[in-house]
Amino acid sequence: MSLNSTPSGERLHIGFFGRRNAGKSSVVNAVTGQELAVVSDVLGTTTDPVYKAMELLPLGPVMIIDTPGFDDEGDLGELRIRKTKQVLNKSDIAILVVDSQTDLSSTDAKLIDMFKQKQLPYIIAYNKVDLVDDKKSLSDNEIYISAKDKTNINELKEKIGSMTDFQSEQKRLVGDLLNEGDLVVLVVPIDSSAPKGRLILPQQQTIRDILDAGAISVVARDTELSLTLEKLGTKPAMVITDSQAFKQVSAVVPQNIKLTSFSILMARYKGLLDSAVHGAIKISDLKDGDKVLISEGCTHHRQCEDIGTVKLPNWLRKFTGKELEFVFSSGMEFPEDLSEYALVIHCGGCMLNEREVRYRMKCANDQNVPITNYGTSIAYMNGILKRSLSVFSEYDNM
Repeated sequence: MSLNSTPSGERLHIGFFGRRNAGKSSVVNAVTGQELAVVSDVLGTTTDPVYKAMELLPLGPVMIIDTPGFDDEGDLGELRIRKTKQVLNKSDIAILVVDSQTDLSSTDAKLIDMFKQKQLPYIIAYNKVDLVDDKKSLSDNEIYISAKDKTNINELKEKIGSMTDFQSEQKRLVGDLLNEGDLVVLVVPIDSSAPKGRLILPQQQTIRDILDAGAISVVARDTELSLTLEKLGTKPAMVITDSQAFKQVSAVVPQNIKLTSFSILMARYKGLLDSAVHGAIKISDLKDGDKVLISEGCTHHRQCEDIGTVKLPNWLRKFTGKELEFVFSSGMEFPEDLSEYALVIHCGGCMLNEREVRYRMKCANDQNVPITNYGTSIAYMNGILKRSLSVFSEYDNM
């Protein structure tokens, strides 16, 4: 896999924030070594976030994000600020770019407060130092730079790279649940909603993590699962299925074989699983007229059997016997105010980084709105939630 094929959700997100004309775009261009963002003396040149995938050692693959000025004005300015806030919610590290010719403004102070509230590591980069004679002493998370003549740009990258919070051992999707030589069967339905000629990202990631664990993966369609288990001649350590086939797969896989789904593994990987389990149980409490938000982290072409907009609503209506109202969101459009919803059901979040998933979870938890995800809710509605969690020892007494 090439560097640029590393999924966005697996990259550390580094956001560049500040006022208009502080030089954010120039700094981003200097850091990436490319003319990525349009640079101009005109206020508000950056109207939408600009993304650039790159490698920044020792952090590895990262996503650099240039944002509109946080002091933008007018109706369009409010929309741009909203986009910037969305970037803030997914950033793992924030770079506040300040014009060295001015001191910290009220806008800068507001951004710093937001960084602290979100417990977001940040660096203050005083740009345009080439125009300044008198320099003040700086703290460890501050640095003077010049995007114009590249002063201290390498030092800025080193300062970003030294943020040790992100150098801990890599989390595992499933490998930590396996022993070397274990046999794992992956169930991948191929229907009208399956992408042509490829596997979806969670399936690819799971296969790779199984290989990294020294275990063996066997991939089959749900229609060939019985034949696959018969031909194996040995009991697999685990069966992992696409959540949409949970009911059929559970009926085929013997009870003495552990069973879970890609979506449930992804919920644990992204830090959502505990909330997802408790949220799924709340499905039974839904009442007539309740509003349910079904949210996806990516945007894609909807098909007639789309899981988010068609299958899940139908399963929820059938399971609860209630007349429910459904609202759908996708991509970065996740509402901050969730008070009108009785439940939030999120996708697996494979295209979102962990911070964004945890932000959405916190929004729901802070407003006492149950949140779950596709796989966990489907397992619950099929009466197999406890079984689907059997791969995790912490849920043994559920």
